[in-house]
Amino acid sequence: MTPPSIPDQEGIQRAFASFSDAVLEAIIAPSWSTIGFAVRKRLEGWDADPMPRLDGRVVVLTGFTSGIGLAAATRLGELGATLHLVGRNPDRVDATASALRSAGSIVHTSIADMGDLEAVRSIAGEMVARHASIDVLVHNAGALSPTYTLSPQGIEMTIASQVLGPFLLTSLLLPSLEAGATAGRVITVASGGMYSERLDVDKLVMTPDDYNGVRAYARAKRAQVELNAEWTRRCRTGVLFNAMHPGWVDTPGVEHSLPRFHTVTKPVLRSADAGADTLVWLAAADEERIGVGGGFWLDRHRRSITKFPGTSAPAGERARLWNWCEENSGSGPQPT
Repeated sequence: MTPPSIPDQEGIQRAFASFSDAVLEAIIAPSWSTIGFAVRKRLEGWDADPMPRLDGRVVVLTGFTSGIGLAAATRLGELGATLHLVGRNPDRVDATASALRSAGSIVHTSIADMGDLEAVRSIAGEMVARHASIDVLVHNAGALSPTYTLSPQGIEMTIASQVLGPFLLTSLLLPSLEAGATAGRVITVASGGMYSERLDVDKLVMTPDDYNGVRAYARAKRAQVELNAEWTRRCRTGVLFNAMHPGWVDTPGVEHSLPRFHTVTKPVLRSADAGADTLVWLAAADEERIGVGGGFWLDRHRRSITKFPGTSAPAGERARLWNWCEENSGSGPQPT
């Protein structure tokens, strides 16, 4: 009779890491707080820093003048990436870009509100003209707005800036993402808030009468995650599409948009650097570590896109969302 095998030390460590991560993920508050990040960094399987270098690679990043975007731009620049950064406020863009250049980063900038589709078309043209290819596109811009506002094209601004604008920019830059020596990457900074919503295209755009900023934001983030999966299904040219959520992060946006939440949770909120970690990892890590696209990530691990009953997308709803984005962004036909 063959005696039972005894797991080696490495196997025991991997099993413990997997169990610990699963326990954290099941309990939202510690998982998304600084506690979850601190614990996971010490578990088996966390890639040792430093991350791979990005010298010579072009990274486009929207929303970079504060918070997670600034932390990501700083770290990507330190890894050697050529940065093309997009922001709304010219003074803040110039000041932040100047500080990044002083630290040694190569920085180009474009001015646009991602909710203004004509401005998005304009900056896409700038990027295509400047760069022979683009290696990474990061969609980070997007705030939680407590008030109902329309974009220049007449679409509620949360959806315009966080769904239609990114969809259009991805569509316009896709040939550049396909033109590099290595597979391009598209990374969307979503939010755990999307777990509360199910994709429903008919309810995606709220009206002035029923507008709720928190719910509009959650619906936009749900749409981002579902589009991430749809881009992966349709685009078969090697470009990797992934979405991530940064956890609960202490940023000016959170403090302004959710002041009560910020006050209560501030002691356990993550730093902006911790919030940006998975974003930077998805941009820099070797492709074999990331695997296939279409993932939703937290702390360098793939996560389920649903947590609650009734929040899975109905059959065909992703395709409806795709068609809605094509029609309302004016992007023209995309991969089928």
